[in-house]
Amino acid sequence: MIFKERILPLLLSTVWISLSEFIRNQFLLGYTWKDHYQQLGLQFPNEPANGAIWGLWSLVLAGLILVISRRFSVFETFVITWVAAFVLMWLVIGNLGVLPTTTLFYALPLSMVEIYGAAWITAKLAP
Repeated sequence: MIFKERILPLLLSTVWISLSEFIRNQFLLGYTWKDHYQQLGLQFPNEPANGAIWGLWSLVLAGLILVISRRFSVFETFVITWVAAFVLMWLVIGNLGVLPTTTLFYALPLSMVEIYGAAWITAKLAP
């Protein structure tokens, strides 16, 4: 029972979030990130260790969604976790000067789809 109610939704949401992040930041916006970092005199962090950290971030985010979804609707879970994960991240990396603001045109709606999808997966599998 614990597998179906907790572990499966956690794993599937983690996979959904990881794939969403990878597709958005490597395929759709990869050149934008690399160009921006190059203009800053930095190399875009694209090593396997960085990917592992993003995988851990996805797992933690999926866990947060699972916990929050126990008390709130899918929409409320979406809003809370989207603000906690993305708005706060963008504020921090924007403050550090490493956020290419042009990415927000794509990242904003795609991150919403990402979080809503994970909240929906969790709600369907762990009602």
